[in-house]
Amino acid sequence: MRISVEPVAPSHYESLVDLLLELHAFYVSPATASRADVRSHLLDNLIPQVGLCLPVAFDENDQVLGFAALVLMHSLVESGPKNCRQCLLKELYVRSGCRSGGVGRLLVQWSANYALNSGCGRMDWNVKASNLQGISFYRSLGGQHVEDRISFRFSGETLAHLARGVA
Repeated sequence: MRISVEPVAPSHYESLVDLLLELHAFYVSPATASRADVRSHLLDNLIPQVGLCLPVAFDENDQVLGFAALVLMHSLVESGPKNCRQCLLKELYVRSGCRSGGVGRLLVQWSANYALNSGCGRMDWNVKASNLQGISFYRSLGGQHVEDRISFRFSGETLAHLARGVA
């Protein structure tokens, strides 16, 4: 099977909706998203979002097999030409039936090229601690666990309370 990777195009939208539904079910149990809501979110929010690069891996029938979501930013700490930009790999997801077939590797390779061609000195990402297959995959590519960083989040009522100055 021939697999290509390039930024998402209109011919990929419906297949990408299917994959986004699979991603939702992977993270949210029981799944609550409808196809109409996911399609609307893709077309109204994700596609037009300035600064988001959404490469997809697809087969010869334009069936989307996986995708990455990338955001470029300038460092507030590093100002030198080699490290002043960084790439955040916000999401990497491969269709469950296509894992261990090289799709993820192609997407990460494309993402690394995108980062380098955009002047980035590094690419960072998060992975769920329970995603042992993902952790193993990233390590197999040479990814390094950043020991001195911990993720935090404000969401729901905590976010609302903080915004109102209640927290």
